[in-house]
Amino acid sequence: MAEIKILDTTLRDGEQTAGVVFANEEKLFIAKLLDEVGIDQIEAGIPVMGEDEKNIIKKIVKSNLKASIMGWNRAVIADIQESIDCGVDAVAISISTSDIQIKHKLNSTRERVIEQMVKAAEYAKKNGLYVSVNGEDASRGDEEFLLRFVKAAKAAGADRFRFCDTVGILNPMTTYDKIKKIKDHVDIDIEMHTHNDLGMATANAIAGAMAGANYMGVTVNGLGERAGNASLEEVIMAIRTSMGVETAYNIGKLKDLCQYVAKASNRYIPGWKAIVGDSIFHHESGIHADGIIKNPSTYEIINPDELGLDRRIIIGKHSGTAALKNRLALYNIFIDVSTSYLLLDKVRTTSTAIKRALTDIELLSLYKDVINEASISMEA
Repeated sequence: MAEIKILDTTLRDGEQTAGVVFANEEKLFIAKLLDEVGIDQIEAGIPVMGEDEKNIIKKIVKSNLKASIMGWNRAVIADIQESIDCGVDAVAISISTSDIQIKHKLNSTRERVIEQMVKAAEYAKKNGLYVSVNGEDASRGDEEFLLRFVKAAKAAGADRFRFCDTVGILNPMTTYDKIKKIKDHVDIDIEMHTHNDLGMATANAIAGAMAGANYMGVTVNGLGERAGNASLEEVIMAIRTSMGVETAYNIGKLKDLCQYVAKASNRYIPGWKAIVGDSIFHHESGIHADGIIKNPSTYEIINPDELGLDRRIIIGKHSGTAALKNRLALYNIFIDVSTSYLLLDKVRTTSTAIKRALTDIELLSLYKDVINEASISMEA
């Protein structure tokens, strides 16, 4: 398997999330944080949008980052020239490849699409740029036409092909088959650009990697149009944990990056969000908590310390006696089996009544109640 690299498009596709706007200084800071994580390539924006966009892209280019900086373009020479003016070292050249978009969006034909793409790619290569040719809506395109398109892109000098599941229609099995077919017929790097309309963006990106794609297009926190894109943090951890492929990315920086982007985008991270949610290492269920207390690997596949998160045993309706004993031991209180079951009954009743987990103060109060009741019973 070829080395898998990450292309982050938070500053382009992420900012295309409805209602999201990054201030220029926020964009610069996000780019620096991405670089600290070790992201290989940053899609910094769309230069043809105007001088303000170009100015921040130029600042990012001049920030001495290790990452390659890419500008996004239509398959139009004038767009590419704007990217060149910004000093980027790479360009994405995007054009529709499905019949529905070619006809209704571009009012064009398959032949004209390939001709337009080839001219743009050749111009970019002539100017010394790394070129990614993007097949917009490739997932709904005719497969034989898509092969012609990719072969033409490679002949024009493209360094890679971006396979776009623009409307998030695929599933992992169909994704694997489509990417495998391209890899079997064309020797070119492939980037996965997957959307989350059906909740499968990360899974489809990983399926593409398993079929031979070696670039993963992602956004921080899964930002993006409609339901968003594959999440950077999920894809990085899935490559390492699910695929078993070691990477050099600094996962200890993921939390800071995700929290900053959440604040800048006004799209806050739910506590249950995979990889970076504050509560994903919180355990309440009695069976789970018992396993975690004995050995965290019974229910955790990632060490929370690596991500800057905390493991917690929650005391609530679903707790068991092991969790109660564990929590009380922190206060040098050690209880026998009989006491633990009496306390557990009170914990479950109270948690149900107040519809939440208990605080330590509440647990200690219930413990005192059990002891007092036992004392009264003995006196009687």
